[in-house]
Amino acid sequence: MTRLTRMLLGATVALGTITGAAWAQDATLKLHQMLPPQATIPAKALRPWAEKVMKESGGRIKIDQFDAMALGGKPPELIDQAKDGVVDIVWTVIGYTPGRFPSTEAFELPFMMTTGEATSRAVQEYCEKHCMDEFKDWKVIAWHAHGPGLIHSKNPVNKLEDMKGLKVRGGSRMINQMLEKLGATPVGMPVPAVTEALSKGVIDATTIPWEVTPSLKVAELVKNHTGFSGKNGLYTQTFVVAMNKASYDKLPDDLKKVIDDNSGIETAAFFGKVMDDGDKVGLAIAEKLGNNIVTLDEAETQRWKDAAAPLVEAWEAEMTAKGKDGKALVSEARALVDKYSTGM
Repeated sequence: MTRLTRMLLGATVALGTITGAAWAQDATLKLHQMLPPQATIPAKALRPWAEKVMKESGGRIKIDQFDAMALGGKPPELIDQAKDGVVDIVWTVIGYTPGRFPSTEAFELPFMMTTGEATSRAVQEYCEKHCMDEFKDWKVIAWHAHGPGLIHSKNPVNKLEDMKGLKVRGGSRMINQMLEKLGATPVGMPVPAVTEALSKGVIDATTIPWEVTPSLKVAELVKNHTGFSGKNGLYTQTFVVAMNKASYDKLPDDLKKVIDDNSGIETAAFFGKVMDDGDKVGLAIAEKLGNNIVTLDEAETQRWKDAAAPLVEAWEAEMTAKGKDGKALVSEARALVDKYSTGM
């Protein structure tokens, strides 16, 4: 072998080593979620978040977003798709796996939440303290909540008695239990199923915030929307942006930092604010259609609060039986919501 050949071979090996090292530091991540791409969260939260991560990584992280369960499975399976490495990142409703993440349910209790942004900050701070054991199998990017939940119904809901016997879609265990306390018949289903369920008469009404109504065509399918007086909404649901631990762990430290810099309370607040902004869009569509938009007065709202109140005590007792101080968790959740809602 000539000296030149040896030099060329050595250079080729060195180049291959360098190239291999560079490629080892890059990552293509699959992000999977349940809603159509035009919905608020995929369009206004997940996509901008992914673009920010990709930009701050200098292009070394690529995130491919798959909407509307494009990679298969059903919405309740998303959390395990991230755990098992079927995908790298998911956005999902925590309550789609009932009883699995019980500590988060404090924020789904009736009249706990205020705005999506303030409540999301509260959820993030609370979960960093109280939920890490339940989410130990994931790298959590953010926990968050949506804006005030309403009752969207085919027939008007002007008072508590109008809920009696209504088949109402609920999105989580706690919301279904609340609907029972209010006299309705809860029908559990993931949010993508709402459009068909309303159009086929499987349900008479649904519990969702304004922001998701446009993508589900809810304002076209029902003509009545009932909200409540005061700063606290009837309910919210909690969400998580969760990453496969192995996908995170195998990143080099500088790319882990990019993910970390786009995780936590400000990311949670961003998702919550996006949902608040989406509420304005959904409301405007219903107003343009001339729908009946009801805000129950303080006295009637108090009747709903009183009817739903036993659910809070029941949840506190249930959590205490699991070895957690349920009353303390509710008190802390309320205090955090108040903390981040100051000045509203």
